[in-house]
Amino acid sequence: MPGGRLTQPERQQIALGLADGLAYAEIARRLDRPTSTVTREVMRNGGPTTYRADLAHRATERRTHRRRQAPPQGPRSAVQAHGRDAEAVAEYEETFTTLLMQQGLPKMMSRVLTCLYTTDVGSLTAAELAGRLQISPASVSKAITFLESQGLIRRERDERRRERYVVDDDVWYQSTIASARSSALLAETARKGVSVLGPGTPAAARLESIARFVDFIGESIARAAEQAREVLHTRAPSAPGGTTGPDPDRG
Repeated sequence: MPGGRLTQPERQQIALGLADGLAYAEIARRLDRPTSTVTREVMRNGGPTTYRADLAHRATERRTHRRRQAPPQGPRSAVQAHGRDAEAVAEYEETFTTLLMQQGLPKMMSRVLTCLYTTDVGSLTAAELAGRLQISPASVSKAITFLESQGLIRRERDERRRERYVVDDDVWYQSTIASARSSALLAETARKGVSVLGPGTPAAARLESIARFVDFIGESIARAAEQAREVLHTRAPSAPGGTTGPDPDRG
């Protein structure tokens, strides 16, 4: 399997594969590259509908040049201080960001969420996010507003009264519950269509089927979230006996 960065001919093959409607895995197989390499390449250069080999190649050259010119940053030094490989961490962050983008999050929101996930403390201020990602405060604010609206982060004040943005176990629970509520709203709206379109009509039957399916999925998600919260927020006590008890921090 070839190593190193993608070449311009390889990018041209990616563009041709996308034009032919090939899956990322098939394009990667033809290039003898990992599928993740092709996925990242396409997603960070406009996506499958707007990817252009020449523009992607020039953009990569510019990014490489900026990295060579840029002075060492605090976050990278901190990563190395923990014994981590800075290049491996950067590669992982890019992979995770690409995954979030594939799941529907906009690029900037994906970058901010990845940054929060991969910091040890699990929370950052707006200034820290802007510094780590080298983006404007306005971009941070926009991303935070969106992520909070989706239940993917929460806000809290630290001892210096600074607003911090947090990702933790409870954020995932709340986000999952919000998804279940959204499913319930979809089911309710679908059922309203049944009376509008006329019970017994093909369109009404279709909407009722959607409502029943979404109801089932939403209720299953909510039950699973409650069970996961109960099970995962328990731990073994230090006292002998071998039984598990609730985490005192969770109540």
